[in-house]
Amino acid sequence: MTSVQRLCLISSVGGSYTASTDCLATEIVHTRSHTRRALAVALGIAFASATAPLLVSAQGPRERTMFVSAVDQKGEPVEGLGPNDFVIREDGATREVLRVSRATEPIDIAILVDDSAASDALIPRVREGLRAFIARMSRGNQISIVGLADRPTILANYTANTKLLQDAIGLLWPRTRAGSTFMDALYEVSLGLEKRETPRAVIIPVITDGGDFAYRQYEQVMPEVRKAGAAIHAVTVGDFNSIDHEELRNRARVLAQGTKDTGGQRVNLLTPMAVQPSLERLARELSSQYKVVYGRPDSLIPPEKIDVSARRPELTMRGTLERGTGTTK
Repeated sequence: MTSVQRLCLISSVGGSYTASTDCLATEIVHTRSHTRRALAVALGIAFASATAPLLVSAQGPRERTMFVSAVDQKGEPVEGLGPNDFVIREDGATREVLRVSRATEPIDIAILVDDSAASDALIPRVREGLRAFIARMSRGNQISIVGLADRPTILANYTANTKLLQDAIGLLWPRTRAGSTFMDALYEVSLGLEKRETPRAVIIPVITDGGDFAYRQYEQVMPEVRKAGAAIHAVTVGDFNSIDHEELRNRARVLAQGTKDTGGQRVNLLTPMAVQPSLERLARELSSQYKVVYGRPDSLIPPEKIDVSARRPELTMRGTLERGTGTTK
């Protein structure tokens, strides 16, 4: 038998452990191999304990959530996708997609309807389309309807009550000698959405190519839309060729650039007959979105641009960050 010194561990103030020779003791063991084995175990514990605070303090990537539409070439939602099907970039840098599931979070949906004098042929088709849209989307979501003639007018505030919404549809009539105020409505609706905490928000303008008599400009409106975290899905009817006036240029910029930047889209129709199927298709898309969680490094500076795309070229993807912090709950 051999007499050896046993290594003791002393707890430090920081909560880790360090080896100390102040706690030496003499112990009789049967073999030298047993002594070496005990010493190795003690040193291993000391090393692991000493480095534990470093491992805990090392922060992994922060998680962010996007709600993403994935549609085929006909605009119909595509099911059964997984993490490898999505590509997310922040300011051009590819981020790791961690997990994907079906989005079940509620949506605030603001429908802006052009009921100006130019909407005479549009309104009957809008009524038909909205009835079907509300029947599908009112369950679990909050929907509001806003008229655009003369000034933004709330016909139904955010509600899931289908009767209130159907009653609001009945209030939609072309207003004689009234112009549209699309840009003002977009601004005011965004301000209202900023005060709400629903994870997803969508603004759906249904407008014609008549004039726009709003006071707000693109540079005033779009920052509020972004702060609201809302995606603009615009359904437009007409050619929209005229941009002779500043109001029309502002509207054209929202429809071309604002819809895309917010993770939405513009569906341009040549005839009001296509309004109903377009709204029904949009309802299918919104109710089939994916919840995509991805990792990003901690940074004090948020990214300026976030893009989502599909690895498969035949698919189109568009997405919007979860409202609020953009982190998973």
